[in-house]
Amino acid sequence: MLSDKNDKAEAGREANTMQRRFELTAPCHFGLEAVLKREIRDLGYDISSVEDGRVSFIGDEEAVCRANIELRTAERVLIKVGSFHAETFEELFQGIKGLPWEEYIPVDGKFWVTKAASIKSKLFSPSDIQSIAKKAMVECLKAHYKIEWFEETGESFPVRIFLMKDEVTVTLDTTGESLHKRGYRKLAAKAPIAENLAAALIMLTPWRPDRILVDPFCGSGTFLIEAAMMAAGMAPGNNRFFTAMDWPHLIGPKRWQEAIDEATERVDLNIEVDLQGYDADEQIIAAARDNARLAGVDRLIHFQKRAVDQLSHPKKYGFIITNPPYGERLEEKENLPAIYGALGQRFQALDSWSLYVITGYEQAERDMKLTAAKNRKIYNGMIKTYYYQFPGPK
Repeated sequence: MLSDKNDKAEAGREANTMQRRFELTAPCHFGLEAVLKREIRDLGYDISSVEDGRVSFIGDEEAVCRANIELRTAERVLIKVGSFHAETFEELFQGIKGLPWEEYIPVDGKFWVTKAASIKSKLFSPSDIQSIAKKAMVECLKAHYKIEWFEETGESFPVRIFLMKDEVTVTLDTTGESLHKRGYRKLAAKAPIAENLAAALIMLTPWRPDRILVDPFCGSGTFLIEAAMMAAGMAPGNNRFFTAMDWPHLIGPKRWQEAIDEATERVDLNIEVDLQGYDADEQIIAAARDNARLAGVDRLIHFQKRAVDQLSHPKKYGFIITNPPYGERLEEKENLPAIYGALGQRFQALDSWSLYVITGYEQAERDMKLTAAKNRKIYNGMIKTYYYQFPGPK
């Protein structure tokens, strides 16, 4: 046992001196690939491909760490192990068996296919794909390690497989729990927006930290917390664990520490911002305050119990970015015309402001008495929503 630990430590030391290069894939919400692509480029990495709901790029060990810690709009960061064409389960088995699993998974590693997804492919059963892939991985590693049984008592190596038009892409998940789980949202409103989706929607606007931002349906406070973190230069993943932190033979601990230090040094909580969140429910406002405190940005956001028909601000050129009720319940639907009508009315009373609304309510424009300059279709979970954009004057 001690020998194994020494071997791992030695592998970690070697990994610190010479970086491996990977092709990395970052899944995201459909329709928001361009935002994620810009983020990855801003980190300094070359994009290798963009597909529906995913952006791939080339990076080293440091890139795995920085992408997990820094990316605001991605779901996770995956290492591409390989790809091949497969129309039968035998082709799938042989393709996966032929990948260099020994380069990634140590003899005591715990490995399984955590997700299989298939689109427009002859192989479409996720459970069958998962089962066959696991058997193929075992056969590959049996031949390499010269053993018949794997205890799988070591670190975790979750595998994700995607089939698109019979092209199979096999990846290792370096992230673990999805990147949208920043760790600050302990209390959520009825229909919370995912943290990475909120960040992406903010990035689709011209809002900058020196401009006013108001969310009149703030709920859990997600839009405002994400905006505050952007303004303060806080990396969304700087205070959480990632699966690949337990892979010293692949990514040395020094790389993780360097990425964490880089992100920590950039934080500035002394900035002056005008971020305001309103909700008609006092309990929801209290939950939003708690979430902001957990995120470390409570000083930067003003939360207040206030209904949408009381929305006002004396200054010019502010922004409203919000996620109003969709009316998923029948009794709530009756209130939507009045809610959206009040939002449209109060927005038009503001001087030179911009309005951005994500909603699944299809009569939003009609009830707000506004015509969007742009309307982007986005899936919020399984709900089809629209991102209505009403930009004010520049």
